Amino acid sequence: MKPFITGLVLTYNGARLLAECLDSLAFCDRVIVVDSFSTDATEAIARKSGAVFIPHAWDGPAAQFRFALGLFEEEYPTDWVISLDQDEQCTPELREAFLNAVKSAEGDPSCGNLAGFYVPRRSWYYNRFLLHSGWYPDELLRCFRRGKMRVEVSGAHYSFHPLGETRRLSGDIVHYPYASFREHLDKINSYAQQGAAELEAKGVRGGVAKGLAHGFGRFLRLYVLKRGFLDGRAGFINAVHGAFYAFLKYVRIGEGGWGKPYSLDSRRSSGQ
Repeated sequence: MKPFITGLVLTYNGARLLAECLDSLAFCDRVIVVDSFSTDATEAIARKSGAVFIPHAWDGPAAQFRFALGLFEEEYPTDWVISLDQDEQCTPELREAFLNAVKSAEGDPSCGNLAGFYVPRRSWYYNRFLLHSGWYPDELLRCFRRGKMRVEVSGAHYSFHPLGETRRLSGDIVHYPYASFREHLDKINSYAQQGAAELEAKGVRGGVAKGLAHGFGRFLRLYVLKRGFLDGRAGFINAVHGAFYAFLKYVRIGEGGWGKPYSLDSRRSSGQ
């Protein structure tokens, strides 16, 4: 029998690229959108595409994925899952590679312990897809058997971990993470705040000197060691933003003095 394939997309205010994302999953037997109560046109776009739309309150990425994967156990059974973010698309090359791989795996007894497939992701930044800078191939476990994958979270990031053997597929997921520099800076701000809190909880000390050192080190790693210079202007801008993130993370450690009541006495004691 032909294996049943479900496309899975988690959304929140994803109207910008959701139609393209869902269109790229049209080869699936079913597409499920688990939405965190969006306020834009996300629901209308999902329903128009024919996707199953399920609202569920957000409690972090790991919890949301665990809820979504739980749907496959009883209510929406499936054999295989291909998961995309709302700003990603499955290329035709990846679609064909995935369908062929799943068909072969289902008919091969030696693939009984196969959990899934890692696929490369190609991300657009500023004016091009970054093929260096540490952004590519960015292999992710996005095609997997039901029950053969667990979700883990570390700080602001989540990751998929296979419960069995894995292989790699050709063809890319294409990713359009930011619509502007402002969006990137908003994300940097959020990640830097979370990163500072995690470092402070571990007893790590921060400061301007540490921030500058880590920022400079990150710029060198992205632009030189990861060959970001081959990505042209986009690679340079990305490396600068990466350095700014590292700087912010360390200068924010121990910033608890901000927001204290301000008085004339405090001005005199601080020499202002």
